[in-house]
Amino acid sequence: MAVESSSESIAKGKIISVRDDGRTVVFAPANSNYEIHLVAANGKYDGPTGKPVEGIIRVKARKVWTVASGGNFISPLFGEPRTIQGRVRHVGDDKLVVHAGTNFQLDLPDGNIGIDLTAGPIRVGTMVNVMSMPGATFEFAPVAAGR
Repeated sequence: MAVESSSESIAKGKIISVRDDGRTVVFAPANSNYEIHLVAANGKYDGPTGKPVEGIIRVKARKVWTVASGGNFISPLFGEPRTIQGRVRHVGDDKLVVHAGTNFQLDLPDGNIGIDLTAGPIRVGTMVNVMSMPGATFEFAPVAAGR
């Protein structure tokens, strides 16, 4: 299942600053107060700042739990995402798209030890809590004409 091509994996917001000669961006998801620090996926961000953008945020999950209740959130509010909790929008063989303030494309941990299905199986609509690995990336996706 090609999660990369799914419109459900697109994160919308603004790049509010570019740091480290373009290697790091601060992404502010639309309709939120989050400021997520991400590594530029192509080594250097050369897209617009302060204007609406779309892209894909990729995160390698260290641990994934299904949870019975709770809200969508990213922790910390400012900085590199360490904990992501939200609803699953798309399920692939080794990837998930989770909405938690914005959309995240998650690479699932290797092996079953990194996945805890306490509240049932992972499927669309399931609430999951994710502990992420360092190095989440942002890949700029120029908005297609007419979209």
